[in-house]
Amino acid sequence: MPLLADVVDLLHSWYPPSSADSWDAVGLVSGDPAADVARIMFAVDPTAEVAREAADGGADLLVVHHPLFLGAVHSVAATTPKGRTLHTLTTAGCALLTAHTNADQAVGGVSEALASAIGLQDLTPIRPASVTALDKVVTFVPHEHAEAMRAALAAAGAGTIGDYDSCTFSVTGEGRFRPLEGATPAVGEVASLTVVPETRVEAVLPRSRRASVVRALIAAHPYEEPAFDVIELADPGQSATGTGRIGSVPQTTLRDFATQVVAALPATAHGVRVGGDPNRVVRRVAVCGGSGDFLLDELASADVDAYVTSDLRHHRAGEFLEHQGPALIDVAHWAAEWTWLPVVEARLRSALGDTVSTRVSTICTDPWQFRA
Repeated sequence: MPLLADVVDLLHSWYPPSSADSWDAVGLVSGDPAADVARIMFAVDPTAEVAREAADGGADLLVVHHPLFLGAVHSVAATTPKGRTLHTLTTAGCALLTAHTNADQAVGGVSEALASAIGLQDLTPIRPASVTALDKVVTFVPHEHAEAMRAALAAAGAGTIGDYDSCTFSVTGEGRFRPLEGATPAVGEVASLTVVPETRVEAVLPRSRRASVVRALIAAHPYEEPAFDVIELADPGQSATGTGRIGSVPQTTLRDFATQVVAALPATAHGVRVGGDPNRVVRRVAVCGGSGDFLLDELASADVDAYVTSDLRHHRAGEFLEHQGPALIDVAHWAAEWTWLPVVEARLRSALGDTVSTRVSTICTDPWQFRA
């Protein structure tokens, strides 16, 4: 049975809190990291009703998309709606974790889940995330110090590549040097040419960690004057993460594609609203999970036939369609983001196996309940 800290670390490795927008509130909201986790539930919104469902089901952790506390609060008393949610969870021993904008942009995140659910293929971000600038650090140590050097570099932030850490490369060779007067060599004698069997150790690191990694290298190195190189690596290219997704579908019409979207999403009173010629040919589609009208300007001239998102405002949508750009398909915010829940549930179950049981909340938390 994993600890809460282990599950949090796993989720954060897929949806790093550092990738969340600056205004967001993500990560572990409540719970003891040292507690055992056997049952996990997933939901879009941390409402009081969802909290009760988690508590009644014996969940040890509730993972939600929308934050419980996005703005400042001065009370979490059970007399307030947010306080009731938190009180219900803590009384039942259920932790709460939020993955919001950090889950929106990620590979396997919200926009990607929505795109896959409605049948898009060959996905790329609408707005790719900034690619992390990388360095490579290289140093040379006596064979018996190589493992300690690898450990020091990893602890300082070097050697993480994708879903792997402690990544290094080593080859063996000879180091030659002559200590001069005033030196206090760890190996060899002053004025004598010294030959030492050495291991070359190299690792990749984010450029932002350069100073920390170099300090760790120097501290771990046995030599008085360690030799090392820091090499700036070329731009690795476009990131697979980022805002929204663009993909392709087999040629269809707007009317038929909209029907496909309806079938893929959970039913809501909001339904699916469509702006555009029903007979328009659709081959390329853009999506953005959640409120997506902030992307309208850059999609107006993009090579897409339709844009699927939520919460489009009247004037923005009307003016967009007047410019003969992509058709618009407006879906319920909750329904679009719900598509991520089965994805993250399956991913967590695959990683943790039968050490945990998981479930997706059955409650529709879309605020619109019926059409009059």
